[in-house]
Amino acid sequence: MAPIFNGIESIQYQGPDSQNPLAFRFYDKKKVVRGKTMEEQLRVAVCYWHTFCGTGGDPFGGETFERAWQGGGDPIELAKLKAEAAFEFFTKLGVPFYCFHDRDVAPEGKTLAESNDILDRIVDILAAHQQRTGVKLLWGTANLFSNRRFMAGASTNPDPEVFAYAAAQVKKALDVTQKLGGENYVLWGGREGYETLLNTDMNKELDQMGRFMNLVCEYKHKIGFKGPLLIEPKPREPSKHQYDFDAGNVIAFLQKYGLSSEDFKLNIENNHATLAGHTFEHEVALAYANGYFGSIDMNRGDLLLGWDTDQFPNDAGEMALVLRHIVSAGGFKTGGFNFDAKVRRQSLDLADLFYAHIGGMDVLARALLTADKMVSDGKLQGAIDARYKGWSEGLGKEIMDKKLDLAQISDRVLKGNINPKPRSGQQELLENLVNRYV
Repeated sequence: MAPIFNGIESIQYQGPDSQNPLAFRFYDKKKVVRGKTMEEQLRVAVCYWHTFCGTGGDPFGGETFERAWQGGGDPIELAKLKAEAAFEFFTKLGVPFYCFHDRDVAPEGKTLAESNDILDRIVDILAAHQQRTGVKLLWGTANLFSNRRFMAGASTNPDPEVFAYAAAQVKKALDVTQKLGGENYVLWGGREGYETLLNTDMNKELDQMGRFMNLVCEYKHKIGFKGPLLIEPKPREPSKHQYDFDAGNVIAFLQKYGLSSEDFKLNIENNHATLAGHTFEHEVALAYANGYFGSIDMNRGDLLLGWDTDQFPNDAGEMALVLRHIVSAGGFKTGGFNFDAKVRRQSLDLADLFYAHIGGMDVLARALLTADKMVSDGKLQGAIDARYKGWSEGLGKEIMDKKLDLAQISDRVLKGNINPKPRSGQQELLENLVNRYV
């Protein structure tokens, strides 16, 4: 069939001096950084939902986009056309991965059996496109939030039949993710929370969600799915409070319900981090500190708005601080940078989809190069090591090695006349150092 993105050729790396808006200035996928190509380090994915299902609507206005694969017509034929458009976009952009919800790629039927049959038909088409292009599935997931049946949650719903329906939908989504060679599976609790405690038994809902996660984990092992199950923290919107509020809450939840870091990891999103009152770097660092880091949904929010705006990233300095943690740990294992971001409702042209992703990929590329400098010269880590040096020798080591009890520590202080003198944290010095890298 004729190209949908007609007039747009494959996007090439042209270097920092390029003035071509349809070219990469920093993202050179073959460039080797810390022993891996830039493509291998960043593992960029395009999200199906915002890029191909987005209509330009927001909470205060209807759709503004007019896409060939949207609008009137047979829903299944439109889903096939959407798949054609998606893989043309993936290949012209040159990304190695994509991600989807089940309802992104295939329309919902009147029953779950009908929905599953439609999904199977579209998944066969996706599989053929993957085989033809070499583009792979970073992760799949089930949409357990859009349909009105999920208005009070999925696994946390007061109605066990809704829980059962959601479980059946996840089973199918996990099956097709495995069929397509997906490297991860995401569990996003879009409505797993509450609007008011007047009608909510929080303890019961958390127990239900814990049971749900254990069921999914058991099924993952039953079918031999090798990738991790990813949970994506989000504090609110659409719920007033969501149980997966931030990385700390999710980790505590997983540990409470016996869900190990061998099976579960976190899919951290920048916009969700800031909505929770954290920095993006904080959430990534906390996930790493507890052994639960998995993948990233890459976007940013507007700090002047209190909702999830899902904008493309444009701050290479901020991203460099995040990538410093990732490259220091050896890079992604099965995760990557998925652009969970959407063009603005006034960005009507098909070319705008390319401009947005090109800019985002260039930001990540610049951030990767900056993070490499941060890690390679060792100055930042050296400052941290020096600050905590006392814990690797003498008194500090004895405390952490459990060689002293509380009374013995007290005796050591009294007998040694220990009177600690505060030391500078040198925050401004380190901030200046980071700015020199950027």
